[in-house]
Amino acid sequence: MCAFSAAAHDEDGDEITEPIAFGLPESRVSIYERGDKRVIESNDIPNHPTGHFPNAGNPNAIAPQSYHFEVPLHPVETSTLASKKHMFGVAVNGVKFDPSTAEFWRNDRSSIWNMEAIVRGRGLLGMDSSNAHVQPNGAYHYHGVPHGLIRQLHGENKMLLIGWAADGFPMYGPLAYRDANDAMSAIVTMRPSYRLKSGTRPGGNAGPGGRYDGTYTVDFEYVAGAGDLDECNGRHGVTPEFPKGTYYYVVTADFPFVPRKCRGTPDPSFGPPDDGPRRFGPPGEFPPPPPPPPFL
Repeated sequence: MCAFSAAAHDEDGDEITEPIAFGLPESRVSIYERGDKRVIESNDIPNHPTGHFPNAGNPNAIAPQSYHFEVPLHPVETSTLASKKHMFGVAVNGVKFDPSTAEFWRNDRSSIWNMEAIVRGRGLLGMDSSNAHVQPNGAYHYHGVPHGLIRQLHGENKMLLIGWAADGFPMYGPLAYRDANDAMSAIVTMRPSYRLKSGTRPGGNAGPGGRYDGTYTVDFEYVAGAGDLDECNGRHGVTPEFPKGTYYYVVTADFPFVPRKCRGTPDPSFGPPDDGPRRFGPPGEFPPPPPPPPFL
């Protein structure tokens, strides 16, 4: 991998730099089968250009990690959905998907008012154009569609396997077959079945008030049948890797972006089902997110 001799820009105009330009090692990932498990080991260095870290919205620099994840080769759906707000899965380049944030209204982590990392299409908290940023320990991670990875795999116009969920089911980018059971049908963008709630949030000490606009996770509600995908942001169907069909998750441009619930049983290597929020720095040292753009 070669570093840019100077900063480059992606198609959205955001400044990007090859990780090696920061003095980081090359991306390393190993995915192999052992017994009834699929093993993913990586150093968490992305195989595509990233934004500049630290930056005004994220005070952390990318640093190598030592990841070892295991998922079942033959995952089984369960009757009870498992909440998985953190470490939902791992991408094929070894970078983890970690959908939720550690930011709350009034910094009250016991409240339901958990702030979203992507609001009305805009990535907050210093995220780059791959909807990723960095945790205090240097862990680069995705909160949404990993555009850099998709471009690296030349998957902008096809159904693309981008990772594995903690329960072993595959994760795909936002494009899939229009007819879930027909690989010859058109490739279309998958639509989640979550919608903004109507009305306004409670105010005062009960909540932040204001319109349900996507600033908080609970601004959304699941409406069965409103889109192409189920409550776990997935569906059953054929895929290039599973021509006989499988259950699979979709990472979408709209909420929930990365799924927050597992259809199967998450492997312990991804932590417990709800393994708690992670802050990006000590209390008081993380800059507040910029205000979201006006509601359109």
